[in-house]
Amino acid sequence: MIVAEVLQELKARVAPDVTTLELDAIAEELTLKKKAVPAFKGYSVGGRVYPRCLCASINEEIVHGIPSNRPLREGDIIGLDYGVIYDGFYGDSAITVGIGKVSEEAQRLMDVTEQSLYRGIQELQEGKRLGDLGSAVQRFAESAGFSVVRAFVGHGIGKKLHEEPPVPNYGEPDRGLRLKEGMVLAIEPMVNAGSYEVEIKEDGWTAVTKDGSLAAHFEHSVAITKNGPYILSQL
Repeated sequence: MIVAEVLQELKARVAPDVTTLELDAIAEELTLKKKAVPAFKGYSVGGRVYPRCLCASINEEIVHGIPSNRPLREGDIIGLDYGVIYDGFYGDSAITVGIGKVSEEAQRLMDVTEQSLYRGIQELQEGKRLGDLGSAVQRFAESAGFSVVRAFVGHGIGKKLHEEPPVPNYGEPDRGLRLKEGMVLAIEPMVNAGSYEVEIKEDGWTAVTKDGSLAAHFEHSVAITKNGPYILSQL
């Protein structure tokens, strides 16, 4: 819920000439007011330490864009990925939003990526498999002419930000880990307008599309219950 509230506020604040560093500061301030801790700031992978609270990925940036003094421009799209720690547990969610009037392709990419997220979430039923989720996301995105990123996947989430199992956004039905009540998974389709191939920028974090095409990213943390999926990261 805290993550959803922060993302809602950030969505309201994005506008031409706002910098991603300003958005990062807003996110941190709101989080601390809610007695929570930003989950990404100081997060370490292979000796690399993430320096900010927010991941802000613009246009061809897929995920893990580091906030900077770069101002947003009319027509940009930006992925906002945010996580917090509260009472010993992690929350994680992402949205992609347009700045002012965006191109028809950009809007369609965002719409399809968000819809593919919910197609995947529908598959989070006890007794189903991870491949059912990945297949649902992949089929929907590819049927719209887009590609699903393979280099990054969703994940389990709980007392750590990234827990087992990895959750691909591609796959074959009835394959992979069997889903059980009580699992909590972060489902996060990353969808490109062009090829699914990625490159990592010199900062060691920012992932971009290899062909320079636009990318979108949506994410929810979801619990599997006896009554089906329960989305934890929405208002």
